[in-house]
Amino acid sequence: MAAQDFVGQGWAFPPRVSASGGIALVRRERELEEAMRIILMTYPGERPMRPGFGCRLRDFVYRNADELTAAELSQEVRQSLAQWEPRVTITQVDVKPDSYQRNMLLIDIQYMIKDENDRRNLVFPFYSIPDDGSDY
Repeated sequence: MAAQDFVGQGWAFPPRVSASGGIALVRRERELEEAMRIILMTYPGERPMRPGFGCRLRDFVYRNADELTAAELSQEVRQSLAQWEPRVTITQVDVKPDSYQRNMLLIDIQYMIKDENDRRNLVFPFYSIPDDGSDY
C-alpha cells in the first residue's frame, strides 16, 4: 500500500472552494497537519455524535505560561493525538514559551507517518491569559 493511499485525502480546513468550483481537498502531509489542528482546536463535547473527540487545550487558557502548564499541555496534546489520529505516531511533544510574547506557548509536535520512516513536526501556537493582575 502506498503511503498516499494510507494517509488519504480530506476536505481542506477551513472548508473552501477549489479552483474548479468543487470542495477543496488536501492530501498527504497537509491532510495530517490539518487533521491534527482540528483535533487540537476542538473541545470535547463540541461534536454531538462524537462527544469525546478533541483536546482540552481551553482548560489551560487562564493559566500562567510556566513549566507546569507546559508539562501538562504536552501530556494533553500527546494523549489527544494518540487517541484521535491513528495515521501518525507521536514521538515527542515539546512546549516552550515564545521568546517574544510572554503569554504564548509554542507546542512543537514531532511525529512520524505510520508505514513510513519520515519524521515531521507541527508547531501549534497556544495563547494563555494569565491572571497576574496586569492588563495587556
